[in-house]
Amino acid sequence: MDGKNRKDIYPGLEVDVILKKDQRSGALTRGIVANLLTSSPFHSRGIKVRLEDGQVGRVAHIVEED
Repeated sequence: MDGKNRKDIYPGLEVDVILKKDQRSGALTRGIVANLLTSSPFHSRGIKVRLEDGQVGRVAHIVEED
């Protein structure tokens, strides 16, 4: 599932994000959502979140629970 809809993302969710410094390379960083920074219900490049470790990025992929 992609991270473009705000309703799909909530604190505690495990996600892969693209950090600002990695936008050119597209490198993904995995982490747990601490809080949501995008207020609109949809964003074409992904909802911006702050991870529990303090890093900020746009959600590229939501990690599915097995």
